[in-house]
Amino acid sequence: MQLELYNQIITSIRKFHGLSKDCAKMLKEKYDDVPTNTLYSILSLEIQQKMKINHTNMFGPNKNYYESYIEAVQNGEPIGILLKMAKDIDAPPALLARNVLEKHCGREDSTVSRKDVSKLFKDTTLIEDKDLSYEVYLCILYDDLYGPIADAMGISIGQEYEMKLQNYLTERNLAFRNEEHLRSRGYDKTPDFKLEVPIAVNGFVINWIESKARFGNPEIHQKYIKEQFLSYWNRFGPGLVIYWFGYLNTLNQPSEKKFIIMDHFPEEITYMDPNSIKPTTS
Repeated sequence: MQLELYNQIITSIRKFHGLSKDCAKMLKEKYDDVPTNTLYSILSLEIQQKMKINHTNMFGPNKNYYESYIEAVQNGEPIGILLKMAKDIDAPPALLARNVLEKHCGREDSTVSRKDVSKLFKDTTLIEDKDLSYEVYLCILYDDLYGPIADAMGISIGQEYEMKLQNYLTERNLAFRNEEHLRSRGYDKTPDFKLEVPIAVNGFVINWIESKARFGNPEIHQKYIKEQFLSYWNRFGPGLVIYWFGYLNTLNQPSEKKFIIMDHFPEEITYMDPNSIKPTTS
């Protein structure tokens, strides 16, 4: 993706005030030539980055959304109080709901742990206050970026694209070892797939392939380089990173020797020819 278009999308996200679901709908209508998964991934990364910066200010000790919630209930406001609050303060609904639930549990029992709150958050039927239970449930349901439903969706999408990559490798008769097998051999940081026999893509040798079911922007790419890609290169040599939902074109550096970046499985690959390897003679 060109930097100009990426900046336009980011500007649209930052100007939007409301729930992420509504923002995603706006982006889809405004940028109808950009794949939906790409738009959603850019939106997700942008909101996560914003929350890293604003979380303390938004949910700090000086904020008491629980009191505001109780006041709204006492005033007879209709169902969806927390969703409305989340929209008003421009916060992810699931994060606001968890904050309110923590305050509620703390009032009921000062010894309640974060683990106990997490259990209620994952199964809202366990919350004894039926009104709060439904409010929290609505927030989790309407939040496509945070909360147990969003987490499950993220894991599912990641696994789907790993299977997609595995099918590509199998269809092309490429021998490989997956992450689970490599970990069983004692490797702590492993790519999704390590090729038993290297291939070449546009003259670049590939020993491993990493699947990323998301958009690659500078921040997330640098994070992956530091935490994953350099370790793969140190142990297995150069490889391939696939950002299935696209990436910013500025990430591709011609001088990069450790890995190449693509948004699809390479259509043209060069197989190693064992007959080309001549035995050494003494």
